[in-house]
Amino acid sequence: MQTTVSVERATSEGWTDQQVVDQVMAGNTALYEIIMRRYNQRLYRAALSILRDSAEAEDVIQDAYVRAYQHLNQFAGHAAFSTWLTRIAIHEALRRLHLRQRNPQITEFEEDEESMNITEPSLDPEQQASMLELGQLLEEAVLELPGQYRSVIMLRDVEELSTAETAAALELTEENVKVRLHRGRAMMRDRLYARVGSQGKAAFPFMGSRCDQVVSGVFSRLEKTSC
Repeated sequence: MQTTVSVERATSEGWTDQQVVDQVMAGNTALYEIIMRRYNQRLYRAALSILRDSAEAEDVIQDAYVRAYQHLNQFAGHAAFSTWLTRIAIHEALRRLHLRQRNPQITEFEEDEESMNITEPSLDPEQQASMLELGQLLEEAVLELPGQYRSVIMLRDVEELSTAETAAALELTEENVKVRLHRGRAMMRDRLYARVGSQGKAAFPFMGSRCDQVVSGVFSRLEKTSC
């Protein structure tokens, strides 16, 4: 008889993506939350790098999770599950971008500060202000890049995927990723990276209530599709 495993237990035991997927396919659908919380930030950053709209990026990742859930049996394991999932989100974001370009009346929304910036609670007010300023500089520099460089920079430098992982997610050659990464970094200027340093990862957050909102939204949509 199938034993139901809690999200907390599976998380604490450090289950691999494949272990979680196997359990979800066996009927323990609650464990899908682990996948969502594990990759919410990566998918958000990938979608944001294409669409430059936080609300639409959030909607994209919900669509991606629903689509991935509905096609879990098609995951062949030729690439990492995270890569497969990221591709789904990227394809949906590109589809929406193309739709937007065909329909000029669909305009981009401005990013709200809350959706794009966080500070470390352990820092004092002066440090928080400095970190926020650096994060804003990095965000502006990345989001102003041409699209072909923006996604590579976001996945490779911000999300810290390897060259191979970035190439697989964007369906590019590794050499192409290296070229775009080099050119994108040059456009952002060395002095900007030197100033931001290790604090750059704090930019482009997807945490707290937004993460909870996506998890809740995906489960709600899955319940409707199963009725």
